[in-house]
Amino acid sequence: MNEGHSAFAILEKIRLRVEDGLSFWKAAEEVKATTIFTTHTSVLAGHDVFPFFMMENLFSSYITSLDIDIKSFLDLGKDPMNPEAGFNMTAFALRMSGYINAVSKKHNDVTQKMWHHLWDEQNNEIEYITNGIHIPTWINPHMAALFDRYLGPNWLEHHDNTSIWELIDDIPEIELWTTHRLLKMHLIKIMQERARKRWLEEMADPSIVLASGIMFDPNSLTIGFARRFASYKRATLVLYDLDRLRKILNHPRRPVQIVFAGKAHPSDDLGKQLIQEIFNAAKDPSFGCRLAFVEDYDEDLAQYLVQGVDLWLNNPLPPFEASGTSGMKASINGVPHFSRLDGWWSEGYNGLNGWAFDSVQESNSDLIDSKIIYDILENEIVPLYYEKDGSGIPRNWVKVMKESIKNTAPRFNSRRMVK
Repeated sequence: MNEGHSAFAILEKIRLRVEDGLSFWKAAEEVKATTIFTTHTSVLAGHDVFPFFMMENLFSSYITSLDIDIKSFLDLGKDPMNPEAGFNMTAFALRMSGYINAVSKKHNDVTQKMWHHLWDEQNNEIEYITNGIHIPTWINPHMAALFDRYLGPNWLEHHDNTSIWELIDDIPEIELWTTHRLLKMHLIKIMQERARKRWLEEMADPSIVLASGIMFDPNSLTIGFARRFASYKRATLVLYDLDRLRKILNHPRRPVQIVFAGKAHPSDDLGKQLIQEIFNAAKDPSFGCRLAFVEDYDEDLAQYLVQGVDLWLNNPLPPFEASGTSGMKASINGVPHFSRLDGWWSEGYNGLNGWAFDSVQESNSDLIDSKIIYDILENEIVPLYYEKDGSGIPRNWVKVMKESIKNTAPRFNSRRMVK
């Protein structure tokens, strides 16, 4: 089971055994031995809790078929730290599962702190299995063809084998860079076609069309930020100091452009406000059309973004990023990750495959974190990207791209995760 939403499936498995003549507790013991539970939410408010009166109303007839009284049943869903809150689906799943895992090493530490009182009760330890992505889905066909030539035609069958990925070093820098440039052109073309379609079909305001990335330059360092617009992901952090951001984006010799995409939950008003703030910035002429927000975010657009930008940005508010997978999708396509050390990046970052930062203070200040982002961009990332040889190849940047692929592909894939 993934998260507490599905935990009532445990009850049905128990009921079937009770129907065959077992007691509730004997049936529960058998079901527990064959139940694996993954928890991935780092915020207590994100775990389902249903009022006890609702549980009694809806489950009273069902409970009679479980050979257990209603009080004993409700106790299985109580959180001792807040026993009057109601039936906690995660607490129930944790008690009734034989194996429990978090979704990254850091998330394991967070989860242990959240639910340690249940471990004392159960004498049960949580472990972690870091999330991974499905490489056949997220690798670009052009990049896969490049791997076919230099890693061998069977690399996909053995993509969780670390030794295969050492052959990434055999790919000539010019071929990897040329392939990446092609994917970047595909992304910009998609952005332009979407903007053109909106202008054609809706006669949209010109400022809206310009905010969609129609003037993006394939020769400029392009940063991507695309994900669900939950507040803890801090989509607008890079907009904290607009004057400094303008200076970075509009540099006369080393310009930078940022493309945003994503959706907010329909009931998440704060998430919608974040999107509006980004969209307004993208329409601001002082940014020179180097900020873009691409609407109608879906899996197709996500593929173009993680495969076509030069750098993937992630700046969550720790410790709320349980794992995160968008950076993995980008990294396997040679797009380095620039992220706060949270979730999977605490395990994935090795000093050579991208950039990482931690706040120097426990306050998780947006002011401090945004300053760190600007400093790293200005002093490390931008200069490295524009350091090109006579043939126009940023060879040291390509080294980071290679390290990004080598380190991410064999470790952060779903095959390893399932194993």
